[in-house]
Amino acid sequence: MIADLHIHGKYSRACSKELTLDNLEKWAKIKGMDLLGTGDFTHPGWIKHLKENLIEDHTGFLKSKSGFPFMLQTEISLIYTQDGKGRRVHNLIFAPSLEIVDQITEAFLKRGRIDYDGRPIFKIPCPEFVEMLKEISKDIEIIPAHIWTPYFGVLGNNSYFNSMKEAFQDQEKNIHAIETGLSSDPEMNWRLSQLDRYSLVSFSDLHSFWPWRIGREATLFDINEDYKNLIKAIRTKQGLRGTIEVDPAYGKYHLDGHRSCNVSLEPKDALKSKNICPKCNKPLTIGVLHRVEELADRPKGYKPKNAKEVYHLIPLSEIISTVTKKGVSTKAVWDEYNKILNRFNNEINVLMNVSFEDLKSITDPKIAKLILNVRKGKVNFEAGYDGVYGTIKEPKAQKGLNDF
Repeated sequence: MIADLHIHGKYSRACSKELTLDNLEKWAKIKGMDLLGTGDFTHPGWIKHLKENLIEDHTGFLKSKSGFPFMLQTEISLIYTQDGKGRRVHNLIFAPSLEIVDQITEAFLKRGRIDYDGRPIFKIPCPEFVEMLKEISKDIEIIPAHIWTPYFGVLGNNSYFNSMKEAFQDQEKNIHAIETGLSSDPEMNWRLSQLDRYSLVSFSDLHSFWPWRIGREATLFDINEDYKNLIKAIRTKQGLRGTIEVDPAYGKYHLDGHRSCNVSLEPKDALKSKNICPKCNKPLTIGVLHRVEELADRPKGYKPKNAKEVYHLIPLSEIISTVTKKGVSTKAVWDEYNKILNRFNNEINVLMNVSFEDLKSITDPKIAKLILNVRKGKVNFEAGYDGVYGTIKEPKAQKGLNDF
């Protein structure tokens, strides 16, 4: 079961107004997802949309009219002060039923408003936040979101926490998983022994339903398909098979940088400049790679025993765009995308399974070769920084089209 359990609806800030359950289901199937989060269940407009269009059943998931499963999920922004420092942390919440969702919403209404954004902000410290939710139901799961991003990741540079224990204190015992985020992958997280106890999960954090957003990161489960088994897999790592990740250099905060000055730096170079932009002399946005290097107690390349599978993929639309040198949403890219998908069922199948020979029978051999190069980790990137996505470099290996 391939699951994308961090999404947003149309009421969240900076999200597509065309985000509806129908569009999410349509593109989840095209992408190859088997389970989708609902997103934003505390927002009054979105929960109304969910209740009108989804039906609860014995699995703990909600089903669309055609039977596609959704799991109740939202993201909450916590902004507060601890030990004299401003803290900003995003957390995911998974819930087992609409009844529990109503209780969660009621608890948040006692602390502030929920109607202005699908991802509302509360001045609640992380330990209190977890304790409050666990008092509602032990079946609620809390997962720190995109833990390394500089502005709202629990271990990000601007949240000022150096450990999960420091952030969650006595409630750390109730945190069982962490979301890697686009700018890190399991290999980076394996370098911190303090993270060994946590399951590593990956989700898209989509703000639109297009295939280069939905399912770009996902988690693979080998379980009976219901809420209790999914939560058990997260808490015990049994039944959690692995993750689909973009290359972390594709993420928007991988390197240090300053977007307004078009400056991006590797951590060693940022340190040489004392983390100051060499063009404008303002502080750089410290990226995920730098932050991991600061906290890592293991060398690069360390792999723990019983590590879960990791698949590094890039959305098919981005691959086609790179080869054709056309924008990702242009007609030329869509035409090629649809031609490939009409033959091979869904995008994840294309990216993970279809052979080079089968691919080149339907598409440009250069596109086929780049798909295989991405699958085999043979692609380099101009890394993302300070809110700018990374981009695929034209791979040298493209010249030889008969390697597969």
